[in-house]
Amino acid sequence: MNKILKLSGKVAIVTGGSRGIGFATAKIFVENGAKVVITAKDSKRLEKATSQLANTIGIVADIRNENDVKKVVEQTIKKFGKLDILINNAGIFPKIKQLHEINESEWNEILDVNLTGQFRFTKEAIPHLRKTAGSIINISSDAGLKAYQGFNADAYSASKAGIIILTKCWALEYAKDKIRVNCICPGVVDTDMTKPFLKTQKDREFMDNEHPIGRIGKPEEVAKAILYFASDDAAWTTGAILAVDGGESIK
Repeated sequence: MNKILKLSGKVAIVTGGSRGIGFATAKIFVENGAKVVITAKDSKRLEKATSQLANTIGIVADIRNENDVKKVVEQTIKKFGKLDILINNAGIFPKIKQLHEINESEWNEILDVNLTGQFRFTKEAIPHLRKTAGSIINISSDAGLKAYQGFNADAYSASKAGIIILTKCWALEYAKDKIRVNCICPGVVDTDMTKPFLKTQKDREFMDNEHPIGRIGKPEEVAKAILYFASDDAAWTTGAILAVDGGESIK
């Protein structure tokens, strides 16, 4: 029996696609018939990622640089002729500090990457997504849904909460263009970003127990939710905020 390809003929950009959730998303998109452009700052990591994926090209880009962002969208259109899906996934995580210990440059960097960076890519993508009645999926965090005691990453939480409200704003703003905009809020997922918090077995057990389902997530589990929003399965869904977090945010 032939597998149904949910993204057959679609063209997608996945920011931060060289590892973690972004790489898992690119992989499941390719498996479902899409042509994918992934971005990352690290050229070696990007090269390694694209070597493992069919129908995928990598473009080195810094989400903080407007010209880099324009270059990614322009090269995608030049290569594939259109854009159907934008996955705003790229993000960074700060050192854990209380608010009074954060300097302004640290604060600004987190917001520049995690919030303004998503604005830059969305702004460049919109004219092309209008032509295809495309889809945008923003990757936020359950830290954008609620405050966690002891989780002292205020700029990160603020940036992720900002992405949630922007999802709703953009969903309303571009509904007339038939562009769907949805958002996923992962809990702790086993990626390079979370490795510093999972150094010991005790660390991992603590983090597993923070999630009512009893474990942290896998990148592939978030990627499957992203696939749903990107596909026609979600054709009547826009402005939705989906927690994929093992129940962490409902405690």
